[in-house]
Amino acid sequence: MIVPMLKYTFLVFYKEYDEFLHQMQKLGVLHVVTQDIELSEPTKQKYADLQTLEKTIAWLKKRPAPICRQTIEANTKEIITDLINKQNELEELEFQQESVKKAIQKALPWGNFSAPLIKSITNEGISLNFFGTTKKKFEHIQNRFSTVVQVSETGNQVLFVHINSNGQTNQFDAEPMQLPAESYAELEDKLEAITKQIKTINETLDCYAQNCINQLESEHKNLVQSLQFESILQNTQKKAEDKLMLLEGWVPKSKTLLLNHYLEHEHIVHLWRKARPGDKTPVLLRNNRFSKLFEPIGAMFSLPDYAELDLTVFFAPFFMMFFGFCLGDAGYGLLFLIGGGLYKLKAKTEIKPYLSLIQFLGVATILFGAISGTFFGINLITTELSLTAEIRHLFLNPDKMFNLSLILGGVQIIFGLFIKAANQTKQFGFRYALATCGWLIILIGSICYVMLSATEIIPENKLIIYLILGTGGFLIFFFSDPEVNLFARIGKGIWDVYSTVTGIFGDLLSYIRLFALGLSSAILGFVINDIGLQILGSSKILGPVFFVIFLLLGHTLNILISSLGSFVHPMRLTFVEFYKSAGFSGGGQAYQPFETIDGIEEKTNKYK
Repeated sequence: MIVPMLKYTFLVFYKEYDEFLHQMQKLGVLHVVTQDIELSEPTKQKYADLQTLEKTIAWLKKRPAPICRQTIEANTKEIITDLINKQNELEELEFQQESVKKAIQKALPWGNFSAPLIKSITNEGISLNFFGTTKKKFEHIQNRFSTVVQVSETGNQVLFVHINSNGQTNQFDAEPMQLPAESYAELEDKLEAITKQIKTINETLDCYAQNCINQLESEHKNLVQSLQFESILQNTQKKAEDKLMLLEGWVPKSKTLLLNHYLEHEHIVHLWRKARPGDKTPVLLRNNRFSKLFEPIGAMFSLPDYAELDLTVFFAPFFMMFFGFCLGDAGYGLLFLIGGGLYKLKAKTEIKPYLSLIQFLGVATILFGAISGTFFGINLITTELSLTAEIRHLFLNPDKMFNLSLILGGVQIIFGLFIKAANQTKQFGFRYALATCGWLIILIGSICYVMLSATEIIPENKLIIYLILGTGGFLIFFFSDPEVNLFARIGKGIWDVYSTVTGIFGDLLSYIRLFALGLSSAILGFVINDIGLQILGSSKILGPVFFVIFLLLGHTLNILISSLGSFVHPMRLTFVEFYKSAGFSGGGQAYQPFETIDGIEEKTNKYK
C-alpha cells in the first residue's frame, strides 16, 4: 500500500534557519519539495567531485589489501589527484607491456642479434637480406646458394638470412622480411623494467586501499551532506526582504507525531494539508513481509503514482505462481527451498530478503512440478514408480497444463479489471469505473452462463446472455468518458470495444508462454537424464563417474537457463498484460527524506 502523505509549509526566521535545517535532518522525515533551479557552477563541481570520489572508493575496494607498512599522510584532494595520475600511468604502462609482449613474440624467432654488429657489417659493403619461407622451399634454396644461413625454424616456417658481398641481386622464392628494430634480449629487458614499474605503482595503490578508504568515505559523507544543505537552501523561498525562510515538504502521516512535537516545542510557524490532485506527491510503500519481497521487482518498471493503488500485493502471488509454472520441476524447487535456507544461516542481513524470495519461488516450483509430475527431469506420469502409482492419475498432462496456463491468464486479466475499477473509483469517482464494471459484467457473466448451462444447472436461454451483454454494453457505451457529451461517449465506447476485445485475446494468448517454458524446462531435464543413462551404460568403471558429473553439470545449466526465463517472462506478463488490465499509470517519485548520511545507510540496509 501507499503511505498517506501530508504537505508541510514552514516559515522560519533567517537567523534560526540553519538550526532548523539541522533539526530537520536529525528527524529525517521531510521530503523537500524541489523546484526547477539551475545549479551554480560550484555546486556542479561538487557533484563532479562526488562522482569522482564514488568511483575512486569503489575502485580501491576492489583491490586486495596486503599488509602495507607505509603510511600516507595527505589531504583528500592530494590523494585523489595522485590516484588519478597513478591510474593513468598504470593504464599507459599496461598498454606498453602488451605492446612489448607482442613485439617479443615477433622478435623471438630472430634470436638475440646485435644491431651494432649488423650495422658495422653493412658499412663494410656486405648486405644482409632476411626472408621467410616454407621448410621445403628453404631446402631447395640452401642447395643452390651457399650464402644462405638459417636463423630459426618454427613448425613449417623457416627464417633465413642471405649474405651478399658481391653486390649481385639473387631472386628467392621467399617472402622478404624486416628484422625487428630491437632484439629479443633488449625487449625482454624492456618488459622487465615495465613490469617493475607496474609492480611499484600497484604496491602504492594497495597502500592507498589499506590506509585511505576510511578517509575518502568520510569526505564522501561530508560532501553529500554539504550538497544536501545546498539543495535545501536553493529550494527555500525568501520572504519579507530575505528575513523569513519558507520551505515546503512532504511527511508520511505515520511519522508526523515526532515532527509536530518538535514544531510545537520550538514554536515553528507551520501549516499542513493532505495531498491534492495535481500534487507531485512522493511515494512510500508499506507492505506485509511477503509482498515487500516483491517490491524490487515492481521498482524495475516504475513506482505507482500517489493517487493510484500499489499493485505489489496484487501481482506478488501471480508472479510467484508464474515462476513456478515456467520452471515446473519439483526437484529444482526443492533445491531453491533448501539452498536458500542453508545460505541464510551465514548470509548478511541485507541478502536474506532475496533468499526468502528465492525460497518462495522454490515453493511455487515444487507445487507446479508436483502438478505436472516432473522431478529432476523425470516424468512421473509415464515412469513406472511404485511411490507414484496411486497418485499418478492426479498429475496434469501437457494438454491440461496448456489449459491451466490460459485459465491463470484469464483469472489475472479479470482480476486486473477489478483493480482498474477500484483505481478509477479511488482517483476520479465511481462513475468513471462504470465502463470497466461493464466489461466485468460481460466477461464474468458470460463465463458463468456458459459453465452453468454446460453443466445443466440452468437451462440454455439466449435472453440471459442478451441481458448480460446489454447491461455491460450500456455501461461501456454511455460511461466510457463521463466528462464528454453523449455522442462522444458512444464513439469512445465503440473504440473501447474494439481495442479491448482484440487486446484481451492477444493478452490471453501471451500466457501460453507459461506452458511453453515449463514444457521446455521439463524436456531439457528429460534429455539430460536420457544422455546420462547412456553414459552410465557405456562403461562399468568410468560410466557411473561420468554419469554423476554429467547430471550435475547438465541440470545446473538447465536450472540457470530455465530460471532466467522463469523470471523474465512472468515479469513481462506482470508489466504488460496485468498492468494494462489494471490501468496502471506509474511514474511515482520515490520518497527521499532529508536526513543524516548514517540514517540513509541504516534505512538502505534495512530495506535490503
